[in-house]
Amino acid sequence: MNARDFTFEAKPLLLRRAQTLAVVGGLTFIAGLYLAPQRIWLNLLLVSYYLLGLALAGAAWITVQYVSGAHWSTALRRVPEAMATLLPIAALGMIAVFVFKPALYSWTNGLASEGGAIGFKRAWLSLPFFRARAIFYVLGWLGFIWALLRTSRTQDSDGELRHTHSSRRLAAAFLVFFGITFCLASFDWIMSLEPEWSSTIFGFYNFAGLFVSGLAALVLLLVWLQRSSPMRNVITQQHLHDLGKLLFGFSTFWAYLWFSQYMLIWYANVPDETVYYIRRLHGFWQPLFVLSFFLNWVVPFFALLPRLNKQRPAVLVRVSIVLLAGRWLDLCLMIMPPFSGGQPHIGIWEVGMAAGLAGVFLLGLFAGLRRAPLVPVRDPYLAESLHYHA
Repeated sequence: MNARDFTFEAKPLLLRRAQTLAVVGGLTFIAGLYLAPQRIWLNLLLVSYYLLGLALAGAAWITVQYVSGAHWSTALRRVPEAMATLLPIAALGMIAVFVFKPALYSWTNGLASEGGAIGFKRAWLSLPFFRARAIFYVLGWLGFIWALLRTSRTQDSDGELRHTHSSRRLAAAFLVFFGITFCLASFDWIMSLEPEWSSTIFGFYNFAGLFVSGLAALVLLLVWLQRSSPMRNVITQQHLHDLGKLLFGFSTFWAYLWFSQYMLIWYANVPDETVYYIRRLHGFWQPLFVLSFFLNWVVPFFALLPRLNKQRPAVLVRVSIVLLAGRWLDLCLMIMPPFSGGQPHIGIWEVGMAAGLAGVFLLGLFAGLRRAPLVPVRDPYLAESLHYHA
């Protein structure tokens, strides 16, 4: 294979639309700083965390494939690699919230007495330590991703198998680091918005949402590239079938954790824990709470239950869009209720920031795809991936 045959170039019309969406998001953010600062900072936290999840899902996908020794996905690897390059942009948005609007976290004004736990919680939720941890998490993720991408792209020049072995070792270390730090980051950045509440399953629940949304984005991108790029002869029905099975499985994993967290808190009926669900099961939030379960599990489960549907690009695209919308709603339910006064806000600020997220994601993705051939042309396992199930 020739690397020049797999050079990516975005179509001018699509590029202009992505730029327009990014500009809309930027203008919305600037206007919101003056007209609706509370809502705009909350939405920046939402879109940045959403984008961070997509980037980390790309990195998690790559590393899981390396560690498991899976070669069927080798031909697809450059797409999740491009997703992973979005991490610096997402991290900038998160850090901006922590630096310029820490007041979103009520504990920055002190914690109410909570018995024996107050000493540890007060030490953990101190602003300097909180910011230092955030920088540590982000720098660690960036370092691993940079090393993985560098090794992968170096292999394009010499085709040496040692690069695969090196990537496998890096991937194993990343998964250990990521498993611990992302769990802590979800506690810090999302759960501590309501410091009176805690759930030991929250980190796993966030990982499930992150990975499902990443899979959904990956499916959408691969179907698009199959239709409109040199990868049309690379991505096969068998690749899509396996991605469909993963979507089906991990959406059910998300539902299992969703139910486990809810059921255990409902059964125990501890006031410090039930306050989280009381906010989300009353008023206008209740139908959205139920809708989230339908978008993230019920619709994907029944749509992908038939075997043939897992191979049909049209079905996979529709399910992926539903899952991405479900992830957005799930994050809204995690972030917004404590600040809404029982009334969900859906207006120009939310729509504008969502448009900006789409634009930034596409522009960052296009830049990532241009940095290397769309296919790792000299990977020793590429032939096995290209003739998968042949």
